[in-house]
Amino acid sequence: MSERMAPLHCPYCGEEDLRPHEDTHGAWECRSCARVFSLKFLGLAANALEAKR
Repeated sequence: MSERMAPLHCPYCGEEDLRPHEDTHGAWECRSCARVFSLKFLGLAANALEAKR
């Protein structure tokens, strides 16, 4: 099993200066716009799976 990937850019400002946020597990801090965010994988879209068949 592979390690989870880190986000490559901030979803708010697009900058790449991201660091893990120390207070919250799984959260990221953008040093450019000072926002803290987390990403969550919800699953695969059913229609995307049907198209591959």
